[in-house]
Amino acid sequence: MSNTASSHSTTPIRIALVEDQPLFREMLQTTFHAVPSIQVVMAVGTVSEARARITPGSVDVAVLDIELPDGNGIALGVSLRRRDPRLAILLLSAHNAMDLLLDLPDDVKSRWSYLSKSSTTSTQTMLTTISKTAAGQTVLDPMLLKNAAPRAGTAAAALTARQFDVLRLIAEGLSNSGIGQRLGIAEKSVQNHINAIYSTL
Repeated sequence: MSNTASSHSTTPIRIALVEDQPLFREMLQTTFHAVPSIQVVMAVGTVSEARARITPGSVDVAVLDIELPDGNGIALGVSLRRRDPRLAILLLSAHNAMDLLLDLPDDVKSRWSYLSKSSTTSTQTMLTTISKTAAGQTVLDPMLLKNAAPRAGTAAAALTARQFDVLRLIAEGLSNSGIGQRLGIAEKSVQNHINAIYSTL
């Protein structure tokens, strides 16, 4: 874990909230304000406002709606990450947009997480995801992952069922030892599966 994750009790995670729906933005702000480990440093509704106000070093995690009135959160996240490589991104969407993360440019692929507005009903899920994302992990929506399956014709479709299970748990942010405990296999076996996954993909 990074220092960011280990020092939440003393140093709040600084959040920039970019959400164009005023009611949802206000609900998120209210939720975050009640949590001592999180500090909302700004809340805006457009890409242009976000680009103007999110400066390098000012924010730890940018929580971005994917669909914004003057652009989209993914392109915004890419541009923000290129200005500040340590910035973590949490995408929110009303639709299942996990596939979009597969198309991220190689130079900004790390430190992204994704939650669906429609399936994420737990405040704790949101807060845990923010914490893990700030620590450099990637978390994908757990409810969508439960129903996920490789798309026909993609490289992921060539994975075995066990390899796809491992891939799901990697996406949840688990370590190799955590994956081994969840699946009841040795950590060395987990590494072998990961090697095979990388080779296939």
